[in-house]
Amino acid sequence: MVDIATRVYDHNWKIDPIVRSLIDTDFYKLLMCQSVFRNKRDTRVEFSLINRSTHVPLAHLIDEGELREQLDHIRSLSLNRGESTWLRGNTFYGKRQMFRSDFMEWFENLRLPPYHLERVGDQYELTFEGSWPEVMMWEIPALAVLMELRGRAVLRGMGKFELQVLYARAMTRIWEKIEELRQLDGLRLADFGTRRRHSFLWQDWCVQAMIEGLGGNFVGTSNCRIAMKRDIEAIGTNAHELPMVYAALAEDDEALRKAPYDVLADWQVEHDGNLRIILPDTYGTQGFLDSAPDWLAGWTGIRIDSGDPAKGAEIAINWWRSRGEDPREKMVIFSDGLDTPKIIELHQQFKDRVKLSFGWGTLLTNDFRGFVPDDALAPFSLVCKAVSAGGRPTVKLSDNPNKAMGPAKEVERYKRVFEVGDQTRQEVVV
Repeated sequence: MVDIATRVYDHNWKIDPIVRSLIDTDFYKLLMCQSVFRNKRDTRVEFSLINRSTHVPLAHLIDEGELREQLDHIRSLSLNRGESTWLRGNTFYGKRQMFRSDFMEWFENLRLPPYHLERVGDQYELTFEGSWPEVMMWEIPALAVLMELRGRAVLRGMGKFELQVLYARAMTRIWEKIEELRQLDGLRLADFGTRRRHSFLWQDWCVQAMIEGLGGNFVGTSNCRIAMKRDIEAIGTNAHELPMVYAALAEDDEALRKAPYDVLADWQVEHDGNLRIILPDTYGTQGFLDSAPDWLAGWTGIRIDSGDPAKGAEIAINWWRSRGEDPREKMVIFSDGLDTPKIIELHQQFKDRVKLSFGWGTLLTNDFRGFVPDDALAPFSLVCKAVSAGGRPTVKLSDNPNKAMGPAKEVERYKRVFEVGDQTRQEVVV
């Protein structure tokens, strides 16, 4: 097992690039990228870094030169033979050859496009522009670099023993969480913590701890590189990015109203089985389900990623019943800001009513809260989102208005089109 504390103490750019592989990314990125490559490959998009936690002054903490070195290193990466073989030949969700030959040939030749980096006050403005399949692959590595460089900046002044104690405390915290969770009968839990992890080495340690501590109740990781390295399932389906871009490309209100369903119609052509998971909250869960075509009710399940998770599950259960479906045969995946108490609460509330699964993210792979002065290692909310497509701004409403994004005028238009009424604001934990 890697001695993480010693590696942190010895950090050196020449031996410690943060991202070492293009598959050090979330599995749903690759699934979405293949769909985009097939359906919208010529669409021009812009992605931008957004620090929702403005109290964390990234530009003061992170050296611009070091950040550029890390980003430039990512641009030098390409798939190696082992990674390509794993993607081409592995079985994902019971399906052989998940990734088509034309997509794999493109991916094997991919180098990520240029970036634009500028310091604005105490934050960095980091943007990526170009064709959608290329630019979208920047999201996860960009977030991983910013999160880990911030952690390195905080840890840089610590001595060897101090670091050993810090990581021992963090390991103990994770193991105590695992001990609580393994009391739950029928638990299904996956690691969703790549994008805001403390570091790659720490995420890999957390996954190994889950494998040992939870056994078969740990169903896999969203991180492709760790899934390959540890010979476990790669987990993921799709994200808000797809409806956001499809919606931005819509020519009028009627096309806008149809856009979230057009996304899933294209997805259905590509995938079946457990990959048919609905993410309904981009423009409000209730309205999305009320207007959903009947064929969507036959999909495998729903992922709940904003708002009150219990309320979201109840909405899904009622919708399935209204469409003549048995909720006990459907899957509900909770994935928003989870930690042990909430996982236990939701499991107990819904375990006999639906098939349950949990995507545990930042508070698995980056819970160093309370371990250093001023809580300087506490996780924070950093995202990298598509902000425009085809020259038009993107919009996300969410079930939590604190997660909404887009120009105010467009947000109001989308709320009108999707008939989104009053929403309850909730704290964005991570």
